[in-house]
Amino acid sequence: MSGPHLRDGDPYSGPHGEDAPASEASEASEASEASAVAVPVQASSVDDRPSAEDRFTIGRLAATVERLRGEVRAAHAAAEGRALVELAKGVIVERLGCGPAQAARQLAELSDQAGLSQLELAADIINQAARDRVAEVAGDFLRTTAGEPGRAAGVGAGVGASVAVRLRTAESAALSADDTQSVAESLLAHALEPLGAVAVAIWTTGPDASLSLRGHAGFGADEAARWHHVPPGVTTAARQALTGRSTVWYPSLAAAGIPSIGRTRHPDGGRVVVPAGTGGRIHGVLEICWARPLEPQPQAVERQIEALAELCAHTLEALPAQAEPTRPLVPGGDGPLELAELADGLYDPVLVLSPHLDEEGRLADFRIRHANAHFQDPAGRPRSAVDGALLLEAYPATAGGSELFEQIERVYATGEPFRSRRTRLTALVDQVPLSSLADISISRHGDSVFLIWRIEDESARLASLLQHAQRLGRVGAFEEDVLTGEIAWNDQLFDLFGREKTEPPVSLRELAAHVHPDDADAIRRFLHSVLHQRRAGSTAFRLLRRDGVTRHIRVIAEPALGADDRLQAVRGAYQDISAQHWTEVALTATHDRLVATEEEAEERNRLTLQLQHAIMPPAKPPLDAPGLDVAVRYRPAETESLVGGDWYDAVVLPSKKVLLCVGDVAGHGVEAATGMVVLRNALRGLAVTGAGPGQLLSWLNSVAHHLTAHVTATAVCGIYDPETRTLRWARAGHLPPVLVRGNEAADLPLLRGLLLGALAEAEYEETELRLEPGDTVLMYTDGLVERRDTSVHDSVAQLLATAQLPADGLERRLDLLLSRSKSDTDDDTCLIGVQVT
Repeated sequence: MSGPHLRDGDPYSGPHGEDAPASEASEASEASEASAVAVPVQASSVDDRPSAEDRFTIGRLAATVERLRGEVRAAHAAAEGRALVELAKGVIVERLGCGPAQAARQLAELSDQAGLSQLELAADIINQAARDRVAEVAGDFLRTTAGEPGRAAGVGAGVGASVAVRLRTAESAALSADDTQSVAESLLAHALEPLGAVAVAIWTTGPDASLSLRGHAGFGADEAARWHHVPPGVTTAARQALTGRSTVWYPSLAAAGIPSIGRTRHPDGGRVVVPAGTGGRIHGVLEICWARPLEPQPQAVERQIEALAELCAHTLEALPAQAEPTRPLVPGGDGPLELAELADGLYDPVLVLSPHLDEEGRLADFRIRHANAHFQDPAGRPRSAVDGALLLEAYPATAGGSELFEQIERVYATGEPFRSRRTRLTALVDQVPLSSLADISISRHGDSVFLIWRIEDESARLASLLQHAQRLGRVGAFEEDVLTGEIAWNDQLFDLFGREKTEPPVSLRELAAHVHPDDADAIRRFLHSVLHQRRAGSTAFRLLRRDGVTRHIRVIAEPALGADDRLQAVRGAYQDISAQHWTEVALTATHDRLVATEEEAEERNRLTLQLQHAIMPPAKPPLDAPGLDVAVRYRPAETESLVGGDWYDAVVLPSKKVLLCVGDVAGHGVEAATGMVVLRNALRGLAVTGAGPGQLLSWLNSVAHHLTAHVTATAVCGIYDPETRTLRWARAGHLPPVLVRGNEAADLPLLRGLLLGALAEAEYEETELRLEPGDTVLMYTDGLVERRDTSVHDSVAQLLATAQLPADGLERRLDLLLSRSKSDTDDDTCLIGVQVT
């Protein structure tokens, strides 16, 4: 410990420092005051000597001047002493992480133990703290600059010493300042202007998370007046640092698009915004402005700015406006008693928390200072079990997935309240986690934090479910007291009727005046049943609202009888069934259209079947072909709506040759059936020319392409000569015929031939097959073999396996093929078989 005065050479008392020492200021003040008090005595001439009376008057005046000088010196000494003591308290608060009251007690105890006055001890504490801070920042800068390439050690040391001197000078000036405005001016003049900064602003946070400008330098008076207060919720550069709780560097404020003080004067300038806080609480924000875009700064400069923000934090913490009441919360507590009374007056459970700092002054936890009267511990513990305990020790799950502890830290740091609905809270009961849903509210009051929660009980949850069910179902409930006329509506019912919540509800007896005239009788019958016959009833009506909207409503009501069996009240509900009504109307209209469409389709299919049966040749055509048996089969589709265009024909030509053909027109219905008639009749007429099957298909292709409406078809055509037992055949996109000879069956070659109607002109390859006695030739449409899950090759292989089975005659063979067909396309099937006898 040193003497009671500041020694020469210290940053706060040196004779050549940038801040004049207190003694010089005192002498100047004394000289000024002496000149104001002294009264000159006029003499008649130089030889005149003052009389005894004059000498007495001069002596009294000199004594008065001397006395005033002594009072001024004493006042200055007392003021300087108080300032040094307050600064020493701030150092103790920073080092020990305690409050101002505890710092004052600690200073008094240390002065008693050391045998020094509080002023002497305060001077030593401040000098030592300044030396430690300067050494720390200068050392960091030297370490940083020493590692930068291209810098000599001497240059780094010189710059580091320059930074240290600037910081030490700025701290000295700031500590000697008596308000935040002076601190801002000192920081700009001594520490920030050498870094290129042109302005600085010191913001303080309010209890509602607002920002107030407490000190500024480099900004105009008008600009400062416009920015003297920033309401909560307004996004500015300072608020970004406050909510983020970290330093924010803006290379260009205009590029960031963030408003702040001085933006119009320095639109492209850079900004550094640093939260100024101690012990986990942010007291304000330090904002530094550059005129030009800000380049990346060395680490030592960043540390210097953080040190200046820490200095601002202690200054803001010591402001009278930030001081807290000192009455204890509970015996031995540090918070205000009013908070405990406020917490006890709340209906929901409340925990009053105060910050708990570690040895380095950082926020480590919160101590539960008070649990209000409605407190209910999830683990079943009494209030006394958690009072005075640390929050993370009493409720370790708060640091888990819910991030509740982090939100409490944030509220304490920024002052911005936090609200959350249906937050999952977890408590450990005998190491078993129990979860519950709760609405959470966290707010800061002075140096304390209120943690309020409301557990969602079963009744509240069911009420919420009922409310949502009524909203989704568009149901509004009511209760009407028939004795007093009092009516209770829920909010949904006001919306249903299109009435303001400040308007009176519509009674049951007035309901007829709000419905469509055609529904008045239904309402009267409903009211008679409920009010007079005292029976539950319901009816539907059209509600005419004042806004011109008509809603379809269903009302359900039941009477409530008293002990004397008299009607006392009516309870019920209105439901908006407009959507259901119009859906029913649409369904009815759709049903009518479907019925008409079905009847039309049935009539269409009936006519199509009649047409198909009328034009289809008989099942056993009378053929006069010696040495040849002919059998045909036709199996219509199982679904009448799928009437297709399959056809077959077997006819003896004038040349005594036999025309054999099967075909399949694409599609179903009348169009396919009529297309089939055109092609079948055209083929019969063309066959009398004696042309071969290839030429016949070529002509038939022209008919399909030019003389029909977009008809395409497949076909296989053969002409059998009984004299030579020769079959000439051709195909147009159709499956080739099958030859059964002895116990073997094989399909004939796949000749070239495009389906009918695809092109205007097409040529078709034909070939001859000489049949032997006993040979059987089968022609068929794809309805005999086609399956959705089987390839055509495999389906034809199954047909060949069935065709080579022994059969008693041609008719029996065709019946066997139809019975064993595995086709699942529900299509028509045509089958022709010829056997050489």
